[in-house]
Amino acid sequence: MQTLHCPTASPLPAVDTTQRFVRVLEQRADGLVAFEFAIGWPELACELLLPAPAFDAFCAANRVQRLDA
Repeated sequence: MQTLHCPTASPLPAVDTTQRFVRVLEQRADGLVAFEFAIGWPELACELLLPAPAFDAFCAANRVQRLDA
């Protein structure tokens, strides 16, 4: 039987899941806001699209830190 050697994984940096981040990508003419949202690590984000009033409510509810400002 062959033994496989896997490199030792380096530990991940600690994450603070109370930190929320938003980076606005585009404010569209149709009233939608395209933005990235991240929890803990601003480098790991998902792209979302919301109407401007819903975006404002989303940011307030999540107490986000704006990265585009």
